[in-house]
Amino acid sequence: MNSEIVNFFLKFIQSEKRCSQHTYLAYGNDMNQFVSYLAVSYDFHHPEMADHQMIRSWIVSLSEAKLENRSINRKIATLRTFYNFLLRKKIIEKDPMVKVSALKTPKNLPVFVRESEMDNLLDNITFEATFEGTRDKLILELLYGSGMRLSELIELKDTDVDFYNKTLKVLGKRNKQRIIPVNQQLLSLIQGYLASKSEEGLSCEYLIVSQKGEKSYPGLIQRITKKYLSLVTTLTKKSPHVLRHSYATHLLNNGADLNAIKDLLGHSSLSATQVYTHNSIEKIKKIYEQAHPKA
Repeated sequence: MNSEIVNFFLKFIQSEKRCSQHTYLAYGNDMNQFVSYLAVSYDFHHPEMADHQMIRSWIVSLSEAKLENRSINRKIATLRTFYNFLLRKKIIEKDPMVKVSALKTPKNLPVFVRESEMDNLLDNITFEATFEGTRDKLILELLYGSGMRLSELIELKDTDVDFYNKTLKVLGKRNKQRIIPVNQQLLSLIQGYLASKSEEGLSCEYLIVSQKGEKSYPGLIQRITKKYLSLVTTLTKKSPHVLRHSYATHLLNNGADLNAIKDLLGHSSLSATQVYTHNSIEKIKKIYEQAHPKA
């Protein structure tokens, strides 16, 4: 259903912005839905010429279909990127998104696993003495011990581990590279895993691999994370990103500087990191309520 101009835009997104495959597919799905809506509702087949009323109409239809405001805002962001691209290429002269506003969304605090639960998972839960068991524990240790994103873990290579300097080299969003310090215990776990990987005859350059020795993929990491988090927490959400939230929250609770956490997470601005301060404030409030005689 994509038009030629949309395909041109998607090629730009993939080649120039070097976004992840997940992001690329999300852009493609959003644009495909928008093009389909214009065709069905307006018999209009030129998304580059759509006006703000058509765009608002699509947003209303998404809202009426009970899509969450957060998801709708992501689609609005896709259109902003699309029309900005058209402006830069001088394909259009006016941006129809100027008159389109994002929808209000509730500020959800990051979901995280308690420190005691993570200690229980990594210190007391038994992992099988097999390649898969070693890999599964390493996945959890890496996500919680470095705060890296799911996509970053998948792209991590054997050569990105610096045993001498005790760091990991991570390629983040927009192709930005950052260095994350890790502890000796995690490095020892990586060494044991690499030895097991070699014994199995798995020569893939990527650190985390499937049983067949192929590069890992989101579904594999998500299943492993959910399986083991289910053993220690009753949280509804049990994803790799929850471990990233846990990493940041526990660092902050134990006195880490917010700017340092920003750099460790690979955030482009401090505002993205400040959401973790709300969890700390809630913790302080509970301590006050429990301890102060006038609370």
